[in-house]
Amino acid sequence: MPNGLFVSYCGFIFFTAATVAAAVAVIAAAVVAVAADGSPFHAASAIRHEKIRVEAPFDMPVILVPVFPARDFAITDYGAKPGPTAAAQAASAGAIRKAIAACHAAGGGRVVIPAGEWLTGAIHLKSNVNLHLAKDAVLTFSDDPRDYLPAVQTSWEGWECFNYSPLIHAFECENIALTGEGKIAPRMDTWKKWSARPPAHMDALKRLYTMGSTGVPVEKRRMAEGENNLRPHLIQFNRCRNALIENVTIRNSPFWTIHLLLCESVVVRGIDVFAHGHNNDGIDPENTRNLLIENCTFDQGDDAIVIKSGSNHDGWRLGVPSENIVIRNCVVKNGHQIVAIGSELSGGVRNIYAHDIRFDANAKTTAITAGATTGIITDATATVTTPFNILYIKTNRRRGGFVENITVENIDASGATFRMGVFGIETDVLYQWRALVPAYEERITKIRDITVRNIKAGETTTPFRIIGDKDQPVKNVTIENIAIATVRGQKNRYEHAGNVTEKNITIGAFIEEPYKESTNK
Repeated sequence: MPNGLFVSYCGFIFFTAATVAAAVAVIAAAVVAVAADGSPFHAASAIRHEKIRVEAPFDMPVILVPVFPARDFAITDYGAKPGPTAAAQAASAGAIRKAIAACHAAGGGRVVIPAGEWLTGAIHLKSNVNLHLAKDAVLTFSDDPRDYLPAVQTSWEGWECFNYSPLIHAFECENIALTGEGKIAPRMDTWKKWSARPPAHMDALKRLYTMGSTGVPVEKRRMAEGENNLRPHLIQFNRCRNALIENVTIRNSPFWTIHLLLCESVVVRGIDVFAHGHNNDGIDPENTRNLLIENCTFDQGDDAIVIKSGSNHDGWRLGVPSENIVIRNCVVKNGHQIVAIGSELSGGVRNIYAHDIRFDANAKTTAITAGATTGIITDATATVTTPFNILYIKTNRRRGGFVENITVENIDASGATFRMGVFGIETDVLYQWRALVPAYEERITKIRDITVRNIKAGETTTPFRIIGDKDQPVKNVTIENIAIATVRGQKNRYEHAGNVTEKNITIGAFIEEPYKESTNK
């Protein structure tokens, strides 16, 4: 062959010295990138991984957290301009894209958002990139939907589709991070209007549900059009592995705040989240495994921490459970549920351990928002909401899947008044879907092996509720060491549930009242 690159003998190929030299040259060339000033970067150091070992009542795999090379790519070196103007947005958005590309090409490092206010549109991460918000940095996002096109592969309430890009998006990446002491504060005017869910939006949900239920390929489920108004997630890591979100402050979100979809080996720690809009869950791991959430603060208008695994046929098609998830040492200031599972759980949920969480009922909650036209950052105090439950497992006969091996313990909510109770399981939670769309197929969720213990609560209605399915009763539930100051309702209600054990339940004042059905379904 020409150039003597390899020789063949009896059908086998043997590489010559020239081949090896050529390969080395190619590799050396591949690790050279160009900085903003045109000077080369050499990837002498590469991504390393910190191994995180987490204690849990199940076999928890080691989580790998990326440790990035000491290379910084400041967005100001690529032309970013601070301020709220359209010109500043164009400059900053372009600079962020260039800095991410350079960091990725160099083999990894930090893309630095420095102190100041920076307005942009969608940010798409690449592998080996740490998007770092310096102290006093405020990353604001336009509320113009055109800034989140072209559409990307994402999901909406458990159904995969192509929709407006999440504000910060990573797809099929590894070794990525979002870190720093800065703030993320999107403009919200358009997203608040879209939250109204007019008829055109509900019709779009019907179409998406029907496409997902009838096997329409994901690439044909185009939702970023017309008046569909499907709000984007704030942060979504989609099909990513070895990821870190650490220390950032988040103020407001168009939809779900942090969405981890089909991810593996992730740590979320030290973040401070405030979002009180419609559907503003704090963090939604979906079809995700090997996850640690620790030392975080959540102040939400919806569920604080909610674990999902896809809706109906899409969850069954993907067939990936959310599993091996530990949540510890967190504070919840507001939220419908402190920890929720479902209702999108068709891929299954198992091996969940939530412990040492405090509900801070007296906390003052403050948002930071960006003015729609001025860009001025202002403070606003939110109305404190009354939570429904500490742990809530919600499903329906369209979901299927399973929920098993769940432990919640060491929860201090002694100052909180709950609209429902300590612990609830409901198997007929359909929300808007009940009357909106038909059931294409019924599958019953198997729920078993649930432990709730060492809990302090202020006031509840009926504190323990299990409303199982008559054809698939809930099995093996342990409730122990629970102290409740006041109960107004019944002491418990169990339907279609087997082997439920209560141990050491203390109620300070029991005021018997008729059982109240949950309104959150």
